[in-house]
Amino acid sequence: MGQFARVAPILDWTVNDTGRGRDPAISIIRESVMELPVAVQQALGESASGVSLRDASQAPGSELLRMVLLSDGEGNIQAICRKGDLIDLDRLNKQLGRDLRLMKPREQLRVRERAGLSVMPALPSLTGWPTVVDHRVDELTSVAIELGEQNLAMVMPADDFRSLTAKANHVVFTVDPRSIEVNLNDHGKDRDQFNTAIKKFTGLRIQQRLEDTLELPPLPETAQRIIHLRVNPNAVMGDLVDIVESDPSLAAQVVSWASSSFYAAAGQVRSVHDAVSRVLGFDLVMNLAMGLSLGRALKQPQDHPEGYVDYWQQAIWQAQSAGILASMMPRGERPLFGLAYLAGLLHNFGHLVLAQVFPPHFKLVCRSLEVNPEIDSSVTEHYLLGITREQIASQLMENWGMPDEVTLSIRYQKNPRYDGPFCVYAKLLWLGRQLLTERGVALGAGQEVPQSFYDELGLDREKVEEQFDQLVESKDSIMAMAGMMNQ
Repeated sequence: MGQFARVAPILDWTVNDTGRGRDPAISIIRESVMELPVAVQQALGESASGVSLRDASQAPGSELLRMVLLSDGEGNIQAICRKGDLIDLDRLNKQLGRDLRLMKPREQLRVRERAGLSVMPALPSLTGWPTVVDHRVDELTSVAIELGEQNLAMVMPADDFRSLTAKANHVVFTVDPRSIEVNLNDHGKDRDQFNTAIKKFTGLRIQQRLEDTLELPPLPETAQRIIHLRVNPNAVMGDLVDIVESDPSLAAQVVSWASSSFYAAAGQVRSVHDAVSRVLGFDLVMNLAMGLSLGRALKQPQDHPEGYVDYWQQAIWQAQSAGILASMMPRGERPLFGLAYLAGLLHNFGHLVLAQVFPPHFKLVCRSLEVNPEIDSSVTEHYLLGITREQIASQLMENWGMPDEVTLSIRYQKNPRYDGPFCVYAKLLWLGRQLLTERGVALGAGQEVPQSFYDELGLDREKVEEQFDQLVESKDSIMAMAGMMNQ
């Protein structure tokens, strides 16, 4: 990407002969001379002499910086902060009197191409735009700036960086995520937290029934009938077919689903009975119908965070993931496929509820997710609303009499250490999210998965990763299935 200029050789820490880590006492100088893009060299100016290069993974996390490109009707600015901090975009806008949001991806691409870079380092003069620097950056003694090239980071004294940002506006616009105490563990406190959010951010009155408080439409009749069917020990396939066929839109979607290339059914699928008996099976159709009827009960949000897949795409990705993982677990420990699939379909239902109950604040959540892509949505939502989508969805599922396996998996899907009732379902949702995110499916921030997590579930990591590689290769089929949901 673009031209390169030579910079000073860098230190490379070697592993000591005991094999116990990197030992600076026996450091060596690399024979090769590293090169920097000319645009970066020019942006550094005289400060280049104080720069050292190192592997980005070795740079202290508290010193790493990021630069976010923002725009509104008045023009463009760039915001520089510590990489791990949460940008409070609403606070920044109020301080500047602006309506800034993340620059559109295609515009960001043009900016990078003009600079001849694959990633925009936190160097203001690369664009020459007005710059805001967060106060936490000013407190550092040295800074590390990721280059994107060869996974390197430039490290320089903070004084040198301050000289590069002397003309910037230095303001307070971030929060350390470690100070945001998300309730990942205590289901018992959810209702109180939710009532607090309702009182603070809406004009709604707290009622005895949660649905009444939220002024949500009643549970769809199809969903009510399926809930009754689920607990009926004498239920037969004909009962399910009758329920699905009573809703023409749902019936059409089930038939379309069974006809999709993902299932490669032999011959044409002509009816709901055909879809149930020959392709999808009783359990899958029952849970698919439940997920569809609930997902259609609330309007799809008009707003959506740029760069994230939409509601139904997320639902299908996670449903397929949960089903795959459940089927790969050892017999005897394996959870019910249908409930795992339903948990995946409904895992993001709280997103729809937040959009309906907190419309203005949902917009803030969307804008915040865009500028904080490496911070989990639960942190952003708790910071802005005092409650998360997982908390509110699980409360509704519980009120509606949904299976505990589904309710608790939705509630604890962001907590890999949850070990309460039906924890295996929550763990499958968490693991599926990490595997998909790692493969480029934009579900939000991802986390490393330790080998012990696979061991706990009795899963073969290599086989699981192979299955997920194949799943992501079927992206077109997944997208087509999600498209059917929107019809």
